[in-house]
Amino acid sequence: MKYKMLVLDMDDTLLTDDHTISEENKKMLAQAKDLGVYVVLASGRPTPAMTAYAKELQLDDSYMISYNGAVITDLSNDEIIFEQTLTQEQIHALYDYSVQHKTHIITYVNNQIVSETDSQYIDIEKNITGLAHNKVPDFKAEVQSSAIKCILLEDPEYLKNVETHLKQAMPHLSVCMSKPFFLEVAQNGIDKAASIRFLAEKLNIYQQEIIAVGNAGNDLTMVEYAGLGVWVDNVTPELRDRADVIVASNNDHGVAEVVRRFILG
Repeated sequence: MKYKMLVLDMDDTLLTDDHTISEENKKMLAQAKDLGVYVVLASGRPTPAMTAYAKELQLDDSYMISYNGAVITDLSNDEIIFEQTLTQEQIHALYDYSVQHKTHIITYVNNQIVSETDSQYIDIEKNITGLAHNKVPDFKAEVQSSAIKCILLEDPEYLKNVETHLKQAMPHLSVCMSKPFFLEVAQNGIDKAASIRFLAEKLNIYQQEIIAVGNAGNDLTMVEYAGLGVWVDNVTPELRDRADVIVASNNDHGVAEVVRRFILG
């Protein structure tokens, strides 16, 4: 099979634990690009927290999927070609839910992380994205328009139970776990697979010509959708049997292994 699109989750997949791209991964991705393969970053990260990595990989002739599929950007001209948001009413309802169920909640306004609270998990999001944290006295008063997504944050064991309940309480929204302490909520129908499908149709690429590589719950839809679905070895344990192939971990150049075996090989 000649693959034409390689879709990569970033954190804990393409990136090592210190949030860098290994030289081995960079070298192999450059070779994939030379063969005409579209290399597409697909992350739960906000768009501004991805652009430096896209530039580092010289993806200026490709596309980027951010916010877990809610935004697609054409990197040739920095034009947003797809965007789907949560309404203000939905965000306020999620805030009420978070208060009731004793979790932290964040959203993004003007490229800042907005919350009423501080948390070690919000600090992790600040560190990952590099975005400023706007701690406000009144979340609802601050959020007076639509926004791309919300994240509920809490201890992983507790948050797993919240995930199950939230999916039942708000079946009209897309809910997924990106990290054990990040429960991400987007508009109905939004996930990485839906955005890959949109992009593939635009580029006349067939489903079976796509490789998707990830490690966590928010990657599951794209890994199951792609012609070849791949986990890196540090995949969330309960998902290990939900892909076609498992490669080396994010710290051991798993993405480079994918290119070497399935694109160059």
